[in-house]
Amino acid sequence: MRNVYERRKRKKEELEAELSDNENIKNNGAVTLEENYHHHKIYLLSVIGEIEGHECLSSNTKTTKYEHVLPKLAEIEDAENIDGVMLLLNTVGGDIESGLAIAEMVASLSKPTVSLVLGGSHSIGVPLAVSTNYSFIVPTGTMVIHPVRMNGMVIGAPPTYDYFKQMQNRIIGFIASHCDAKEDRLEKLMMNTTMLTKDLGTILVGKEAVEEGIIREVGGMKDALKKLHEMIAQSKEKKNCSDTL
Repeated sequence: MRNVYERRKRKKEELEAELSDNENIKNNGAVTLEENYHHHKIYLLSVIGEIEGHECLSSNTKTTKYEHVLPKLAEIEDAENIDGVMLLLNTVGGDIESGLAIAEMVASLSKPTVSLVLGGSHSIGVPLAVSTNYSFIVPTGTMVIHPVRMNGMVIGAPPTYDYFKQMQNRIIGFIASHCDAKEDRLEKLMMNTTMLTKDLGTILVGKEAVEEGIIREVGGMKDALKKLHEMIAQSKEKKNCSDTL
């Protein structure tokens, strides 16, 4: 009778955990990976569609809400049982301030982090892709690097352009400080006039992003998870060594 009760209790706990994971995926595009032989607990976070800023986008637009992501990253940093973070990216970009806020927070995490660019990581998605400790891009993945844009009415005065330049320098500075690409090369890619018919900028596909020094390696989910497990193991080993000293 006791065994039957324990089996039912365990089954109920598994069901509740599954429902919780499903709700987390639905609301935040996130799930915890822990059914692996490494016994590592990895938080899988996805940045999908357009990064939403202070204004809500229409209900039929696929968005990533930064007010959901920032608290979750804080929770991850504070959680003793989370060993690492996998960041999946398929975004067209979006709000600059919100995207940079997420990127800065990812970069400040003390736990091992790996990003994987899938369909694309465009515009403000570029800083997000390089914010992790190591980055991958699938062979068909794309990255679009272009100057800062603004929707709506813009005052045509020198301070406006100075503000655009300042914001652009913030983006370039962040990208350059988290990858092997140099600031002058990134600015040249941004201001390229030969690739996009009606716009400035550059499209990088797969290995081109690696050749430019923006992304570390071409690879898929298997490669990204393998690298993250290796980084977690090294981090744990380093911590154990420091604890014994």
